[in-house]
Amino acid sequence: MSTLPVLVVLCASPDDAPPHLAALSGRVDLRTATEADLGEAVRGARALFLWDFFSGALRDVWEHCGDLQWIHVAAAGVDTLLFDELRGSDVVVTNARGVFDRPIAEYVLAAVLAHAKRLHESSALQRRREWRHRETRSLRGARAVVVGTGGIGRETARLLGAVGMDVSVAGSHARTDPELGKVLDSGRLREHLGGVDYLVNAAPLTDRTRGLLDAEVLAALPSTAHVINVGRGPTVVEDDLLAALREGRLDGATLDVFATEPLPEDSPFWDAPGVVVSPHMSGDVLGWRDTLAEQFVANARRWLDAEPLENVVDKRRGYVPGGGTGPQPG
Repeated sequence: MSTLPVLVVLCASPDDAPPHLAALSGRVDLRTATEADLGEAVRGARALFLWDFFSGALRDVWEHCGDLQWIHVAAAGVDTLLFDELRGSDVVVTNARGVFDRPIAEYVLAAVLAHAKRLHESSALQRRREWRHRETRSLRGARAVVVGTGGIGRETARLLGAVGMDVSVAGSHARTDPELGKVLDSGRLREHLGGVDYLVNAAPLTDRTRGLLDAEVLAALPSTAHVINVGRGPTVVEDDLLAALREGRLDGATLDVFATEPLPEDSPFWDAPGVVVSPHMSGDVLGWRDTLAEQFVANARRWLDAEPLENVVDKRRGYVPGGGTGPQPG
């Protein structure tokens, strides 16, 4: 019988195993599993790699996870993973913080540019072979508020600022940040949205952010504003957003995440005025799976060598605070 620590990799399907795990050969007893056989696979396992990062199956097999020390999620958001028993345990959770920062920031910049330069309208006119001169907006001096002070929010603020936009950032509480400067209190978001051109949501899903963008917040925006959501779907009250779009109180929205995914075929968002839908792909640039797997392998080596893990999630807050280190596996 092997004396190596058991590492289980949860995959969406048997042929969806992550690359680069051969680098851990000889150091772990590697098992791959799907949701159907996770309960058996995690018996005696000390580490779990959630390659299928949307899965909520761990809750159902938690009673078999008595030896588990560490869980790594191949995603920035951990809202689909955390449940009360896990939060109350000594199991350390780490995530893929950093992998998606620049790609998602680039997506946001692309959404801002597409809206300001009316590119989607140009595409529609081209399909109709209609030559219609129009004027577009300049980004220099345009105002944006980015909700979220994690890596994604910070990189988004930096990139928008680099093209001359006036960017403010909102977080869990008002403070002064060495990198961001003045951070607004997201709980008082509506007080800061007058005259804002772009409201970008890059916040994680927590009890505090659930339903954050509601009717009151959206009503504080001017009718020329555009909403961009790259955080989590439930941070937006979708009925309130739809009402604002249909009544012309907003100038569209770019939405990469939704409360229900995949977005149902009968969802009103497909045809809502000014809405651009993408299928939760804002961070998925070419090679992203390799990057995720390599990040995990590097952290697994730290775990095997009893070194501090990177990107340790505060399970109570639901995200990685500060420098990303915290309690380590015993």
